[in-house]
Amino acid sequence: MRKKVEFISGEHKLSGLLETPESDVKFYALFAHCFTCGKDIAAASRISRALMRKGIAVLRFDFTGLGNSDGDFANSNFSSNIKDLIAAANFLRAEYQAPRLLIGHSLGGAAVLNVAQHVEEAMAVVTIGAPSDAQHVAHNFALQIDDIEKNGKAEVNLAGRVFTIEKQFLDDIKRYNTSHIGQLRKALLVMHSPIDSTVNISEAEKIYQAALHPKSFVSLDGADHLLTNKPDAEYAADIIASWAGRYISVPSNTQNSTEINAGDNKSADEKVNVVKGHVIVEEKNHKFTQHVSTNSHYWLADEPQSAGGDNMGPDPYEHLLAGLGACTAMTLRMYATRKKLAIKHIKVELKHSRDYQQDCQECENQGQGIEAIVREISFVGELDTAQQTRFLEIADKCPVHKTLHNNVKVVSKLVG
Repeated sequence: MRKKVEFISGEHKLSGLLETPESDVKFYALFAHCFTCGKDIAAASRISRALMRKGIAVLRFDFTGLGNSDGDFANSNFSSNIKDLIAAANFLRAEYQAPRLLIGHSLGGAAVLNVAQHVEEAMAVVTIGAPSDAQHVAHNFALQIDDIEKNGKAEVNLAGRVFTIEKQFLDDIKRYNTSHIGQLRKALLVMHSPIDSTVNISEAEKIYQAALHPKSFVSLDGADHLLTNKPDAEYAADIIASWAGRYISVPSNTQNSTEINAGDNKSADEKVNVVKGHVIVEEKNHKFTQHVSTNSHYWLADEPQSAGGDNMGPDPYEHLLAGLGACTAMTLRMYATRKKLAIKHIKVELKHSRDYQQDCQECENQGQGIEAIVREISFVGELDTAQQTRFLEIADKCPVHKTLHNNVKVVSKLVG
């Protein structure tokens, strides 16, 4: 699922795309694109989509002055890129979940190496075709450096597009070196092509040597700098997903507790202890998405996009129908087993209706229907007429069915 998002960095509104899987999200990743590129460059979009298919949500966005983001590129620099990435991480933390994986392509790789220290929740960093420091980017306009130094700015042609580079950009990149790489304290994956003609593979060696373990290197054999061939981008995504699974802990179910991230109210690693027989529902993004935890399971509840949600889980009525359907099928299976009935498969389909007319004795007088849950039960097997009648009667004896018909009282209390 792809969603357009916007967030503020300094005085500018930045434009991004959040790719989220239809099923539960393992964790969130933040992707930084290459110098003068944008979030829609093939490598960024293909890697993001491939990671999404593996259960990883990815936010990619346009840096200040590029793509659909506000601002003037001429006034941006490497420091502003870092500020933009921090703003993106803050946005994810506030609205969804802080990124546990930082991915940077080319100069974006140098940027995530710098940003990693500012995103405490990030557990791993990936660089793709990245230089070891920001100053390396100056080789792209080496012939104009004298003009920039002398006149304060110059127009340069980069990949067929004209950009204005100001002296402040040169002064800014001179502030950065590789000293921070040895202080990452996060797992690092360095990916680089031996035939990269834009950023020589020797830069990958510098990054790898400067970093402490755990660190890994993967060669992107045959790939160009921009990973323009789709198989190269998908291969990179496969490696990233597999490697990240080793170093990034994801919410896991245990017998006594469930680990969830509860937005900006709790740390990413705080555990919620759930007493057996209890259910805890807690906001995830302070909109519609909810964490749902039991003593041994965790999942998400949400509303569909048409209702303003993100469709990251079943809606409340779907949960209600699922509870009744599951209980019905379980009860019927226990009955069939006990009676040794030749039932190979049981299926229960339910829907909720607010204007159901059947068996509504007062509908004609009141001019309205009643609220009802319609439950259709089918099975694969051989039952005679009497057995079918009894089978349907047993469905009404499932515990959840009895609860719904027992005029249950909901007692609400404010605590804490």
